[in-house]
Amino acid sequence: MATISKENYLKAIYTLGEGNSKLVSSTSLAKELNVSKAAISEMASRLAGQGFIDYKKYKGIKILSKGKKLAISVIRKHRLWELFLVDSLGLSWDEVHNEAEKLEHCTTDFLIDKIDEHLKFPKTDPHGDPIPNKNGDFRTVWNDMSMKECVENKSYSIVRVNDRSDDFMKYLSKIKFLLNKEFIVIEKLAFDGSLKIEIDKIKHMLSEKIIENIFVREIKN
Repeated sequence: MATISKENYLKAIYTLGEGNSKLVSSTSLAKELNVSKAAISEMASRLAGQGFIDYKKYKGIKILSKGKKLAISVIRKHRLWELFLVDSLGLSWDEVHNEAEKLEHCTTDFLIDKIDEHLKFPKTDPHGDPIPNKNGDFRTVWNDMSMKECVENKSYSIVRVNDRSDDFMKYLSKIKFLLNKEFIVIEKLAFDGSLKIEIDKIKHMLSEKIIENIFVREIKN
């Protein structure tokens, strides 16, 4: 059975590499996992030896089909658990990420398939991320743009968020900036990339750090 450490490394490599479309640097992986570059080098060599990744020191990391299969399995468990915790247990979307991080590593394929069936085979999790099916195929594809690309005087709806920070999710909940919420961009500040938006007739100023973790869809008039 794969260890938690191995699963988390592969999940991060898959995510940073956007599937397997690009190489992942040791620096970006170390930052993502909050570990040293020496730890990355050691684990990468081990994963390469086991056939999960292609790794050449100083050149980057590329996930292979064996690693991709395991990474997608972990992602599937994580996202289904998040949705189960929200829909069936009533937790809020800012409470489920850390719980799902623990549960994803100790859940059998049998149990996660039952949860999938119980939830009626959902396409996305509570944060808008697509959920893969038992064969590893995503049931929907991202059809969104970074909020950083928004322009003034246009309307958008929020379709996906980066859920890794509890404080970030709590802030979005506080200002009622939730999935499918419509908003209009009032002003875009060129010097720092921040946006002034209006939600439910209330104006908010969002920093670049916030908006780079939000993905939206333009509402066509």
